[in-house]
Amino acid sequence: MSHDLRLLHLLPAAVLVTQDGAIRFANAASVELLEAPSADRLIGRLSGDFVHPIDQVRSSNRIQQVAVPGQAGRPNKSSEFRIRTARGNLRMVLISSMATEWDGAPAVLMCGLDMTHQSEIEAQLRESEQNFRRLFDSLQDVYYRTNAQGVVQHVGPGVRRVLGYEPHEIEGRTAESYYPHSSDRDAFKAAILADGEVSDFPGQMVRRDGQVIDISISSHALYDHAGNFAGVEGIYRDVTQRKNLERELQRLATTDMLTGIANRRAFLETAESAYAHSCHSGEPLTLLMLDLDHFKAINDRYGHLEGDRALVAFAQAVKSQLRASDAVGRLGGEEFGVLLPLTTLAEGLEAAHRILQSVRALQLNDDTGQAYRITTSLGVGAFRQSDRSLRDMLDRADQALYLAKHRGRDQIASLETPGD
Repeated sequence: MSHDLRLLHLLPAAVLVTQDGAIRFANAASVELLEAPSADRLIGRLSGDFVHPIDQVRSSNRIQQVAVPGQAGRPNKSSEFRIRTARGNLRMVLISSMATEWDGAPAVLMCGLDMTHQSEIEAQLRESEQNFRRLFDSLQDVYYRTNAQGVVQHVGPGVRRVLGYEPHEIEGRTAESYYPHSSDRDAFKAAILADGEVSDFPGQMVRRDGQVIDISISSHALYDHAGNFAGVEGIYRDVTQRKNLERELQRLATTDMLTGIANRRAFLETAESAYAHSCHSGEPLTLLMLDLDHFKAINDRYGHLEGDRALVAFAQAVKSQLRASDAVGRLGGEEFGVLLPLTTLAEGLEAAHRILQSVRALQLNDDTGQAYRITTSLGVGAFRQSDRSLRDMLDRADQALYLAKHRGRDQIASLETPGD
């Protein structure tokens, strides 16, 4: 065997030499690729016998192109072909061919690399990419990535469902553009910079149609090779329904179902918070305790349904005289409480008089159309620095209410003195 032939046998690539289509030489890699018993069993066979019928015409054309006189030494461009091995197995081979001479006669040298495994990997990658893209496109969550300046670099197709925008309409704009309150975005950025990530972080965004929705964000910070903050990557989802349900449950847990105002627990929690603030700041705070006068007589005379309507009308008459910062709650039965933050005793007494007159002005009618009126008794208590707890303030207002009722009802009483 010549030196050149030994080199061809040592090559890891399959090498065949053909004349008039018949195999004249096959190296060891060819024998392995074609799964032949030996090189001798390949000699004399037509190379086209191993080409898959689908690629037969294309293979013949390429061989004819390189067999043109004067093309020796110029290989054609590599191309993939399907082949059938001697054992009938299908393989994908990357083949390049060129004109040469063998024993002084024109021949074609073919070099092939087994791409079967590579093709399988590529097919798997394509399938994985297709599966990923299908999953990515069907996500209810919105994937996004921003740079260090908060500019959206990429956003997933889920943004169509969540915000009503096409991805290209979002990319290139700042994420802050879609927040109704800059404070939400500021809180998110502060959390990301402090912890490097957030999970189920609350916020709100504005849809294309102007609707404000609740979102939940789970994201992490990105850093460049130098460790500098480079942006944020993560997902967010529309949780408006969940938040609405939470708000409704909170409302049900804190609202008196008959009158629509705060229930006892919610009112006392608000009062505790206001009391703690006054203890810390020294700011004034006034508390009113109210009773709907002769409520039992209303129930006995007109029935419980009319009694309920009287309570509702009473609550609305009280609420109509309050500020947005004030609080009113039903403490039980016909007893109500009013909390007046940043209100002195004198200002609280003025508010009590307005409520007294508002209730007196009500004219109610029973089911038969008979008119009747209601009145209220009020006790006024004010914050004192000497109070040990909110209970002290509540007790004084409650005692004042008892005094107003004892004096004949439809009036205001207070145990406080100016300057307490």
